[in-house]
Amino acid sequence: MGVQDVLNTGTGAAPSSFRESLLTDLRALEEMLDKDLLERDIVRVGIEQEMFLVDRVYRPAPVASEVLAHLSDPNFTTEIGKFNLEANMPPRTLEGGCLRSIETELNALVHRASIAARENGAEILLTGILPSVRLADLGLQNLTEKPRYHELNRAVMDVRGGSYHLLIKGVDELQLIHDNVMPEACCTSFQVHLQLEPRSFARDYNASLLAAAPVLAVAVNSPMLLGRRLWHETRIALFQHAVDERWHSHIARSHPTRVSFGEAWVQNSVLEIYREQVARFRVIMTTSVEEDSLETLTRGGVPP
Repeated sequence: MGVQDVLNTGTGAAPSSFRESLLTDLRALEEMLDKDLLERDIVRVGIEQEMFLVDRVYRPAPVASEVLAHLSDPNFTTEIGKFNLEANMPPRTLEGGCLRSIETELNALVHRASIAARENGAEILLTGILPSVRLADLGLQNLTEKPRYHELNRAVMDVRGGSYHLLIKGVDELQLIHDNVMPEACCTSFQVHLQLEPRSFARDYNASLLAAAPVLAVAVNSPMLLGRRLWHETRIALFQHAVDERWHSHIARSHPTRVSFGEAWVQNSVLEIYREQVARFRVIMTTSVEEDSLETLTRGGVPP
């Protein structure tokens, strides 16, 4: 997931130009919705499964690049930490037998990853947060060697103005000062991506928010972090902190964090979510944009 060829905004790449392209994309999406140009009458589902790589005593094993080289399979990719791995399954139509086929294929992918991990002295572990992670594991030495991740770290820390304060209160209390985004590598998950009918998006999205609480209540599995007993599902608080670029003054004024469940129901379309994000948050990472999406629509094409 995500574009890999990011530009370093700290060396002259213009966030303002990229932001203009975002606004153009929003206008193009609005036109596509108005003219009913998006695919409909079909529902597809795609799957991401994130994993930890651990050694024989269940400590993080930073061997993702070696495991990926052994797998040599485009269905597998990196995540932010060298002890993380991600498997992606191609989208499929949500119809009879779909969930069974997902389970079968996912088990096969995890099995293949386990074989490759063992060839490199590691094992695959599926858990929300790895309880054996230590603070020493969360240094930049374990940040995946890709420009995307290094630029994310640089950009977020620049916007923050330095180290940030992480405070999570549960049964115990975790409080620390940290100087990079590596706490995000403590979180892995099973993610479902659902392609929805554009005309029913608002209804279905709002329903998913309503369903989130009971689904989460029966699926929590992340009570431990850095030796502390915290939330039953600590990933929520941890991920929110890990990519939170707010200054203390922003927090004091209740400025929203980038990671949230939202603040209102969607009324009409997905455009409301995108517009809110673009209006509220500055661009921190950019990529080259070679196409004007509105011009593509005018020519009768579909912007990628």
